[in-house]
Amino acid sequence: MSTHGPALSAGESAGVTGIVLVGVALVLLAAFLFSAAAQRVRQPAVMGEIVAGIALGPSLLGLLPGDLPGLLFPPAARPYLEVLAQLGLVLFMFGVGYQLSLSHVKGVGRHIALVSFSSVALPFVMGATLAVLLYPWLDKSQLKTDGMLGPALFLGAAMSITAFPVLARIIIERGLQKHRVGAVALVSAAIQDVIAWTVLAAVVTVVSVSGLWSLGRTVVGAVAFGLVLVLVVRPALAWVLAPARPWAGNAPTVHVVLCSGLLASAWVTDEIGLHAVFGAFLFGAVAPRRHIDATAPEVPERIDQTSLLLLPVFFTVTGLSVDLAGLGAQGLVMVLATVAVACAGKFLGALGAARLSGSGGRESTVLGILLNARGLTELVVLNVGLSLGALDSRLFTAMVVMALLTTLMTGPLLSRFPLPVEPAPAPPLSAEPAPAPAPRPAKHARKDAAR
Repeated sequence: MSTHGPALSAGESAGVTGIVLVGVALVLLAAFLFSAAAQRVRQPAVMGEIVAGIALGPSLLGLLPGDLPGLLFPPAARPYLEVLAQLGLVLFMFGVGYQLSLSHVKGVGRHIALVSFSSVALPFVMGATLAVLLYPWLDKSQLKTDGMLGPALFLGAAMSITAFPVLARIIIERGLQKHRVGAVALVSAAIQDVIAWTVLAAVVTVVSVSGLWSLGRTVVGAVAFGLVLVLVVRPALAWVLAPARPWAGNAPTVHVVLCSGLLASAWVTDEIGLHAVFGAFLFGAVAPRRHIDATAPEVPERIDQTSLLLLPVFFTVTGLSVDLAGLGAQGLVMVLATVAVACAGKFLGALGAARLSGSGGRESTVLGILLNARGLTELVVLNVGLSLGALDSRLFTAMVVMALLTTLMTGPLLSRFPLPVEPAPAPPLSAEPAPAPAPRPAKHARKDAAR
């Protein structure tokens, strides 16, 4: 996503650089304090960072005299912050793709398949219907798409998301990974990840094109790029990064190859009409994980750590577009409606499918609660929708609030529905979560929570 602005003189550029540096320092400090507070109340650290980003915007800091968000993050500095935010986002999405394992899809039983698809389909339909109902209230001057199709598709896709990495962390912290319901939730969420990103790519293609020629160009470009990644890039990476190569184990070489590849892939998908996050995600998915883990396992860790440093900037850029005080009566109705539809769609979709598959009432309820968790993944989808003009600022704000509430309520609701102490037998499926392996050593808890 390119950002253009007026050319600055040397003096102005130096001044903006100082403002950006101070702003990033403030963002990191606020993220650290809020994430520490979140962990003290048994919430994922990333939830504290998201709240910190919103607090630095007009929703909290903007309520104080003097327009503090405008002073701390002036318009001249925001394009630079947006670049840092996008860089953190594509690095994060590379990690998501790198940890993705399609082995969960192989041999899934009827139970998991039904839960996975119903907890995507029902929220999508309900979200799209809600967008149609709310469309008369949207600010048409902020929309870049014609008619209700864009908002309906994006709201449906956003409602379908389950924040897999946050979910994996919650399951591990609650000790549910050995229970049948925990394993089912992990595998179902992994399958939903594949479905959700495929659906989102299709939605972006539909709403970002301006005609049949543009649509055909984007579709052909996306298919061609995917084929190049699978048929050319993947074998080339496997050869370059194979343990037999003389430079095998040379971390700087692996680092350069992966970073250059993911950034170039992000640029390609941005150029063909998709968002940059898809290129980074796909490059991570085709990277030869077995070779890399065998020769230079520290390199993906370093890329993840860099993304964790920059993601708080992404949350702040998001928070600058969230104005809770400016919602008004209609905006409050939007918030209540999106939260109700999001919870009902995910909960009923998962619970109903689980009950039809023979699960007990308590187990089905816990499964519905788990799959309702959202987080950073939801914000990625919402920012894509906002950047493409498929959402206006009020609906965007309402959806961000929904993402926060549905994740924050997961822990307390699980406490209300404890499972038996003796775990039920896990299904004969890999319980290793993807895109974040589980269980992880304690030193990786911060990274997993941030996803």
